[in-house]
Amino acid sequence: MSSSTVITNIAALVTNDPSLGDHSPLGLVRDAAVVVEGDRVVWTGESSKAPATDNRVDAEGRAVLPGFVDSHSHLLFAGDRTEEFNARMSGRPYSAGGIRTTVAATRAASDAELEASLTRYLAEALRQGTTTFETKSGYGLTTADESRALRVAARHTDEVTFLGAHIVAPELADDPAAYVDLVTGEMLDACAPHARWIDVFCEKGAFDGDQARAILTAGRARGLHPRIHANQLSYGPGVRLAVELDAASADHCTHLTDADVDALANSRTVATLLPGAEFSTRAQWPDARRLIDAGATVALSTDCNPGSSFTSSVPFCIALAVRDMGMTPDEAVWSATAGGAAALRRDDVGRLVPGAYADLTLLDAPSHVHLAYRPGVPLVAGVWRRGVRVV
Repeated sequence: MSSSTVITNIAALVTNDPSLGDHSPLGLVRDAAVVVEGDRVVWTGESSKAPATDNRVDAEGRAVLPGFVDSHSHLLFAGDRTEEFNARMSGRPYSAGGIRTTVAATRAASDAELEASLTRYLAEALRQGTTTFETKSGYGLTTADESRALRVAARHTDEVTFLGAHIVAPELADDPAAYVDLVTGEMLDACAPHARWIDVFCEKGAFDGDQARAILTAGRARGLHPRIHANQLSYGPGVRLAVELDAASADHCTHLTDADVDALANSRTVATLLPGAEFSTRAQWPDARRLIDAGATVALSTDCNPGSSFTSSVPFCIALAVRDMGMTPDEAVWSATAGGAAALRRDDVGRLVPGAYADLTLLDAPSHVHLAYRPGVPLVAGVWRRGVRVV
């Protein structure tokens, strides 16, 4: 039988269970404790009522919240795009090749090099409190390179997404229909066994609405559930397509019509906002306030990738969302935990309630509000993943 541990003397515990504590969406419990047995939470509540356990950890008056759920990242790549970023930030024209630069580097990398890069970024994210992450292929764009990326990813997470439809592969740039046929045929056959999700970049210069529908529908027929890069750079059909296909998440959601907002608010599709991308491209911020006030479910994630959002820090994204996207600190923390879980259709992560995985982040601060209040400060003092302290 596994031993039990109580983490006690918690100044503020975010449970994301509104039946607890202050009955807010965060279910905030003051002077709290959490009991962990094996890889699960078995009890949460006030410290004075905690049951007896085998072991005790003193939080010393600090805050505890669920581990962050990063539901959108692109960690299977090689190389970086420093020159492109430098040119963009310097206001100079550039032709660094964008995604194609990363495609060339990724194709040239060995499996071992790809895995070493992935594990480096995962460790970096874990130190910042991320305990659940989704990651995508999309930098191979051949059947062999996409499938090997997914095999590598599947060794490290259950939340693996096939994104063969990131852009049209360079060698088929003049024949996008042929590339869609490849993605929905041979490539999908090779990749489906290694993924849970299928994604497509629905945007001018990538895939239009009809192509995106064909790709996501083909994936769904193979047992992969849809997600979609939608409405990032311009108004388009992505959000409404996501809702039509019951996609778990429409990601970016920067340029939205009232009809888009209404569609999200009246669906199960989560609007996943990725402020690292707007920060790194000096683009228009998504309007989180508009989505939340309409009743849409909002997630916050890093979009960690070498081109447009090279950050693995969810705390940084929380600070951006509060400062520039109209979110309150409570809303941003909820969106980075329970919201991310909703975007993955999970209820066993992103919450600290009996039965959920014991994924916890201990802050060197008395409140979760410090994540936005003290931007850029390394506040994560401890991380437990599946009941084991890993930081």
